[in-house]
Amino acid sequence: MNNFTYKNPVKIIFGKDTIKEIVKEIPKTSKVLITYGGGSIKKNGVYDQTVKALEGYEWYEFAGIEPNPHYETCMKAVAMIKEKNIDFLLSVGGGSVLDATKFISAAACFEGSDPWLILSQRASIKKSLPFGDIITLPATGSEMNSGGVITRAETEEKLAFNSPLTFPLFSVLDPTVTYTLPVRQIGNGVVDAFVHVMEQYLTYNEDNTLLQDNMAEAIVKTLVEEGPKALKTPTDYDVRANLMWASTWALNGWIAQGVVEDWATHMIGHEITAFYGLDHAQTLAIVLPGVMTVLQKQKAKKITRLGKEVFGIEGTDAIEKTIKAVESFFETMGTKTHLSDYNLGDEAIDKVCQRLAERGWKLGECGNITSDIVRQILVLRK
Repeated sequence: MNNFTYKNPVKIIFGKDTIKEIVKEIPKTSKVLITYGGGSIKKNGVYDQTVKALEGYEWYEFAGIEPNPHYETCMKAVAMIKEKNIDFLLSVGGGSVLDATKFISAAACFEGSDPWLILSQRASIKKSLPFGDIITLPATGSEMNSGGVITRAETEEKLAFNSPLTFPLFSVLDPTVTYTLPVRQIGNGVVDAFVHVMEQYLTYNEDNTLLQDNMAEAIVKTLVEEGPKALKTPTDYDVRANLMWASTWALNGWIAQGVVEDWATHMIGHEITAFYGLDHAQTLAIVLPGVMTVLQKQKAKKITRLGKEVFGIEGTDAIEKTIKAVESFFETMGTKTHLSDYNLGDEAIDKVCQRLAERGWKLGECGNITSDIVRQILVLRK
């Protein structure tokens, strides 16, 4: 196990009818900006609950944050913050809204020439506005971590950032607000959380992080067991609660401590989204089986263990069967797993590989996934 230092300051407020609890977390003197996406929160009652909870506050709203949040949109929110002298942000929506809000909180206080430097050059975040969130879509784990991913539409780039100053102060997780999610978003959320765990678990690791591995497997078992149930019985509270909490734990930092991490699937997937606008989880479902196949020798012990502990696979061809089980699970959740499912082919492969080659990135836990290896991975996923 590697050395590590870990701190997570996020206060989790979990359960039914908990949106009203935000009044205990936001100072009464705050000027609050509610950030949200396409307006689904106005259809499922979350907006009304939020507004009721903010009675007595001075508050404003900023709508229209995209599923893959755009830098250009974020900067419009920054302009509004400066115009209205906003001093507290409240993200209401899924992980994309929260990722955007994290970036907005930092960009509003950025003293450099261009906040894009936070993403393109990892410029230091020295100050941010305080913010909290109400999560309506369990998937990204953004509610209990300090990272985010932003897309710049102008240049077709999707880049990540992270800072100790971009943790939410609090996160409200009410499973009942997820009842009305479309099937596609339910499936995407489960796939996203599953792959988050794999990026921290499915490496060359030599079984010397027993607790982290056991925890990772527990999260994945929960997703595999409860994910299909959510598609069949969308208003089952216990199923929704288990999925919501599992999604949070998939990326709250606990299972990453002391372990080697991969993240190649995400980095490749980000490029597909940046160029072609696929849902984040769709790209992950395409790429992960390819990574497992091409890197199976390097990851053999963990793939074998995943098969045994999560899917009950042992014996002959266990690795191949485990990769197929992962792919089948994604398909069961309604998330297609090949480029051709999204009308993409050789042109997309060339475009992604060219960009990674230009950047000189070497991905994966061993830094051995070059653009040539990425090509092998994507060709398998045609």
